[in-house]
Amino acid sequence: MRPSFLSEPVRVRVPATSANLGPGFDTLGLALALYDDVSARVVPAGCRVEIAGQGAGELPTDDGHLVVRAMRAAFEALGGQPSGLAVECVNRIPQARGLGSSSAAIVAGVTLARALVVDGEERFDDAAVLRLAADLEGHPDNVAPCLLGGFTIAWSEPGVGARARRLPVAPEVRPTVLVPDERGLTSVARAALPAVVPHADAARNAGRAALLVHALTTEPALLFAATEDRLHQGYRAPGMPATADVLAGLRAAGVAAVVSGAGPTVLALTSIPDEHLPGMGWAVQRLVVDVAGARVDRGRLGHAERDPVAAGRKS
Repeated sequence: MRPSFLSEPVRVRVPATSANLGPGFDTLGLALALYDDVSARVVPAGCRVEIAGQGAGELPTDDGHLVVRAMRAAFEALGGQPSGLAVECVNRIPQARGLGSSSAAIVAGVTLARALVVDGEERFDDAAVLRLAADLEGHPDNVAPCLLGGFTIAWSEPGVGARARRLPVAPEVRPTVLVPDERGLTSVARAALPAVVPHADAARNAGRAALLVHALTTEPALLFAATEDRLHQGYRAPGMPATADVLAGLRAAGVAAVVSGAGPTVLALTSIPDEHLPGMGWAVQRLVVDVAGARVDRGRLGHAERDPVAAGRKS
């Protein structure tokens, strides 16, 4: 049955995410308190997108925008398209840096579409949102923490699709992201990975990933050992030498640091001594773990929320 649409706007706040966390390749993810705010409403015709902050002047402002493409996919799953759409984006998540900007856009789009349908939650539950978002992204490791918040374990099952579980994070875990000026592409980073890895490396990573679940949730003192990786970071290092240098320096200093997603951002899960912070060309943001995930409410963005700097700043 064709859906009925709300007349008032809806808004979603979606967090940045860091996937892999070292050994948990394509499986583990963490939501971070750095947000994109997106609002949408049904209009009589057409599609327009307004963008402030990250990606302004670069991203499409029509049906080509990833938020709109995700909305269209969700509307199709919900039974039909609205007459037109007006979308406003205030982006604080850096683009193409390994902090889940595309997953945030996809989760925002799917959740906004559901919220704009009168009985959207009855038609499309959170499990369906996760499956569609993962299908659109290609893997669930970023969309799971973006949707659910916190620390997530995500996987896919044949005939079922993406699934995920959220676990609590120990309060001592205080993430820091080191974001370079340069950008990276997930497709390029994935192309650097070999088709086959040594059995010993795979076994070592499996053990470290299991340890990481315990360290993040219960015993952060084990985070340095738990974040060792042999499956992807070393293979990707030649393509982002500055990231590899920063990562090596931090780990030599005993910091539980990893490449965030496909990079080039570096994520530290333990404190960084000031003398080991990178210099020019890197932005350092000390964040907290987001525990709410995607949050929907009614109404367009207010004046303060449209400030992409002030509303997204964390000390």
